[in-house]
Amino acid sequence: MLDGLDPEQRQAATALRGPVCILAGAGTGKTRAITHRIAYGIATGVYTPQKVLALTFTTRAANEMRNRLRVLGADGVQARTFHSAALRQLQYFWPQAIGGSVPELVEHKARLIAQAAGAMRLSNDRATIRDLAGEVEKAKVSMLTPDTYAAAHESGGVPRPLPGGHDARTIARLWQTYEEIKTDRNQIDFEDVLLLTVGILEEDERIAATVRAQYRHFVVDEYQDVSPLQQRLLDAWLGPRDDLCVVGDASQTIYSFTGATSRHLLDFPRRYPEATVVKLVRDYRSTPQIVNTANRLLAARRPGPDSTPGTWATPLRLVGQRKEGPAPSWNEYDDDQLEAQGTAVRIQDLLDDGVPASEIAVLFRTNGQAQAYETALADAGIGFRLRGTEQFFRRPEIRQALLQIRSGAQAETPATADDATATPAGDTHGNSGGAAATGTAGAAAVRQTVRDMLSSLGWSPQAPRVTGAVRETWESLAALVDMTDRMAAAHEEAARTAEEHGRTGPGEFTLRQVAEELSRRATQQDAPAVEGVTLASLHSAKGLEWDAVFLVGLTEGLMPITFAETSDEIDEERRLLYVGITRAREHLMLSWSLTRTPGGRPNRRASRFIDDLLPERPGSSRRSTRPAGQGRGAARRGSTRRA
Repeated sequence: MLDGLDPEQRQAATALRGPVCILAGAGTGKTRAITHRIAYGIATGVYTPQKVLALTFTTRAANEMRNRLRVLGADGVQARTFHSAALRQLQYFWPQAIGGSVPELVEHKARLIAQAAGAMRLSNDRATIRDLAGEVEKAKVSMLTPDTYAAAHESGGVPRPLPGGHDARTIARLWQTYEEIKTDRNQIDFEDVLLLTVGILEEDERIAATVRAQYRHFVVDEYQDVSPLQQRLLDAWLGPRDDLCVVGDASQTIYSFTGATSRHLLDFPRRYPEATVVKLVRDYRSTPQIVNTANRLLAARRPGPDSTPGTWATPLRLVGQRKEGPAPSWNEYDDDQLEAQGTAVRIQDLLDDGVPASEIAVLFRTNGQAQAYETALADAGIGFRLRGTEQFFRRPEIRQALLQIRSGAQAETPATADDATATPAGDTHGNSGGAAATGTAGAAAVRQTVRDMLSSLGWSPQAPRVTGAVRETWESLAALVDMTDRMAAAHEEAARTAEEHGRTGPGEFTLRQVAEELSRRATQQDAPAVEGVTLASLHSAKGLEWDAVFLVGLTEGLMPITFAETSDEIDEERRLLYVGITRAREHLMLSWSLTRTPGGRPNRRASRFIDDLLPERPGSSRRSTRPAGQGRGAARRGSTRRA
């Protein structure tokens, strides 16, 4: 279990008892360390799999952890999000703690917030409602109530702006109205799931004892993102025990707007003076050039006079472990359109050099910036996917596709499968040659069947050269085609291997297997990968990585964002850019433009963070915001030279 771990990872993996704090920088193998730690604890008999609860912040992260643990032979460990674990307990204990059935869970509170706003005759446009819903969520996870919200908002010196220009007392009344609507309809939201679970555990010692007997050891990933409410739930699960391992990096705290705070991570050694503290700083993800760029950005951090005490800590200085790579490039453009077009040109260069489209990402500060890059990539004939939009399995076209595939699977009979073996070999999907191994021809038939089904929903062999809903539908359906092809290829390989060794093959590849895999993925919210360049906001890129990353729109007003005014807010913008930089493995491109529209006045300036990132120019006492060795004209045309 310890083979292949570096000294620090090994130290983390062998610290099996008591409180453990792993400070893990970007790309340092934290998931590897904690999964090997759990597996090692099980292998040595210190842990019982069913008594370990690993907590994450996303379903994707929980799925990844479960898969890694399964490979390490650590089946039986529960890896869940805070909400998933709490909901499961709430549903189980509700009848005996409260009685009756659990209220209906409201997955999206915007509709009820809009109704509450309407009842109060407040503005209910979509943007305002979204922001009001976010404000209510943040207040609830910060352990506030409608009665305490206004005072808490006004106690911090200069109150921050609130959604819709409303004052704190108006939002408190809106929140109270929202709660009354939920109560009348016997509904709860996601924050209620945590609040109710905490209430039950804190008020019913018998139930708390049952839960604590079930879970003995806790691991919390991304601990810098824990909210006060999540910490209180964790405390309720732990009780008086201290078998807790937390993993995080204060330099990647980027969700304070949701109530997340790094204080719990930074205070951990003070709360547990006997804790084992391990620092992971060996970066295995990015080249030394990218690592050094990230280090320079954080080294320039300075707390301001209004900085919140206890939230500043010396950042981890990463040490690159990969071989040398290309230097990051810096590009200034005349306007947003040229920046998007120049980015598309650079992406095509990478594609021509053999970098897969799925290993390229364009990251921006706000979702409103996406349109220009969708258009530029579509015009260039480059496939793309927009991350952070509607959940994959909730999209209408995916629901329709699942219905068709399930219906086809139910109609599938042994005779149908036998007929499939007669399908002529040598189709148009890369299956040249005959059915040399059991199941090969059947796999070709299933591939074609899926294509035929999805064609009626908007899939075609070639991507549409448009943006918007048509393109998003095609990308979603193309992901199902790709998943089917991968499953078929794996099945064919298994059949060939069995034939070579004289073993019984896996039989025919069927549509039923595709349907079952899709059902499994839908249950676990494990969306298949969508081929194409990723377009994503910096926030939604957290936890991901690519071979090449384009950080675009790096101007004042976007990075840092206009409404970031206090020292804490500016520092979070710096951390957000740090997260973007550390998503890149080998290629990193940073760019900005001087004006929004073609022909406009060049009244923008590059982000203040650019001065911290660019290396010193020879013979200069200050840093430049232009590519080194070039005049402004070349830079404004979108030069691709590297600093």
